[in-house]
Amino acid sequence: MLNIGQIHRNEYELNNDRSTQIAIAQAPGRIHFLGEQGEPEAGYFLSAAIDRYIRVAVNMRKDNSFRFLAADLGERKRGTLTNLKYRREDRWANHLKPAILLFIELGLPVKGLNFTFCGDIPQQIALASSTAIEVATATALKNLFRVQINDMDLAQKLKAAHETLFENTASLADYLICIMAKKDHFLLVDSSVNEVKLIKSPFSRFRIILIDSRVPRMGTGAESEIASRRCDILKGLELLTQKREGAGFKDFAPTDLIEALGDFPEQIRRRSMHIVEEIHRVDDSAAALERCDLASFAKIICYSHESLRDLYEISCPEIDWLVKRAQEIEGVAGSRMTGLGFGGCTYTIIRRELVEEYKKRLEDYERIFGFRPVIYEIKLSARARVIKE
Repeated sequence: MLNIGQIHRNEYELNNDRSTQIAIAQAPGRIHFLGEQGEPEAGYFLSAAIDRYIRVAVNMRKDNSFRFLAADLGERKRGTLTNLKYRREDRWANHLKPAILLFIELGLPVKGLNFTFCGDIPQQIALASSTAIEVATATALKNLFRVQINDMDLAQKLKAAHETLFENTASLADYLICIMAKKDHFLLVDSSVNEVKLIKSPFSRFRIILIDSRVPRMGTGAESEIASRRCDILKGLELLTQKREGAGFKDFAPTDLIEALGDFPEQIRRRSMHIVEEIHRVDDSAAALERCDLASFAKIICYSHESLRDLYEISCPEIDWLVKRAQEIEGVAGSRMTGLGFGGCTYTIIRRELVEEYKKRLEDYERIFGFRPVIYEIKLSARARVIKE
């Protein structure tokens, strides 16, 4: 990755001014292994941070201006304290603004600031690069202003600042993963009660392969389909909770849906069944990891993909092909789609000595489907932190 500290000093002419404090922080991307299609605002995930990062450098200015540099793009944006709001033309710079808002709301003497950021998190494939920008910025500002704030408060306040700026909902789980992750650990995240549990990874002899299928998303069509499914599961929850006020999907078992089959339209039943079963799969997968039961874990991941394909119906032939090729190899401890669906990525947990065999099997993918997949080897990474350069 670029030497962001030196780039920052060059950009803002600080090389001869060693008295100016520069705070630099990095935040990881994340991957959901299970659960990302769950109940809105009450998600239950098996996730991890990954070893792809966003880095942000910041120092104070003497005026009330903000300067933003995207070092990877060679692009610059400007702003002021009085017009600190979402602006479409600011594009990437908008994602540094929630952290600024957060520290203003905490009562810090925020005036002018210089920012530089860069990163190597792949874009547009649901690895939470935007959240990483926000968390890296907040971590750098926390260090710059010497602020004491605990992890949960930081996650909740940053989420609230994002929602104020962008006027949309954000996933608390993404912030919690980015802020609380630990190297070589999975995270069991329960957004409904703001709990995070760390689980040591038993996959020291394995590699995690992330494959971007390169299937073009359907644009507004995909967004419409995803919104339709969210609507279906909310209707399903409404039907389930008619006699159990205040309950969520976590309070029901698959047998509850079977008993209520007559009251459910078929499509809502399928979507709801996926959510209820997925919650149990998250629990079961965490238990399997804790007892190092890799065979059971692999089966759970397989069942989850089948459910996304058959009940939630957000997979596609290309994604199913990638998963099937992986599952044919003995020594794979799980392969599944990840992300919003209708294209996107798969992940495969595979013994390290079999990685090249799996990659060789992927050579047919472009011939069959016409897309060249992009392959990333990732590791489970640590939380956001201050760094020195």
